[in-house]
Amino acid sequence: MSDDEQTPSTTGGTPAGPQPEEIRFFGTTWVDHSGNYTLRRIGLAVGSLAAAVAACFVLRFAYQGLEIADVGGIVNMLVVLMFAVCSAIAFRKTWEGFLRRPADPAREESLRSLKAIGFIGSLLAYCVRCLVEAPGEKLRRAEYDTARTQYEKRRGNRTGNPAARKKPKRT
Repeated sequence: MSDDEQTPSTTGGTPAGPQPEEIRFFGTTWVDHSGNYTLRRIGLAVGSLAAAVAACFVLRFAYQGLEIADVGGIVNMLVVLMFAVCSAIAFRKTWEGFLRRPADPAREESLRSLKAIGFIGSLLAYCVRCLVEAPGEKLRRAEYDTARTQYEKRRGNRTGNPAARKKPKRT
């Protein structure tokens, strides 16, 4: 490499070391809370709450359709119970996803349809989490800090070019 060539870590581009993982709607602004971070959190909390309310209205219209069709009380009760249970499970699984990575990604994939049915629970979990921090920020910050610490530790152990070191003389 010539003197006028520079690596990306020394130019104005990407800094050396691990890079923070992006969070949807926030990018990497969660690291230093820049770029209207607080306004985005508030906006996403309000937006997900509004989407949950709108979804409740849609479900109410679907329930009225079942009443008009006169399918029976047991079916109406099962539909309400199904959405309530699925929403509770979706809330819990979404909330857990903000706190830690899934131990078994295949199991999370199998719960995908259940979370789709209980989408109101997922929206509410997203809304509540936005009131505290960017969803998933705590998890990603812990991972990023660990990666930075390990990187700095590895960097600190290296001191110069090992080939240029003088070997101790044996007598």
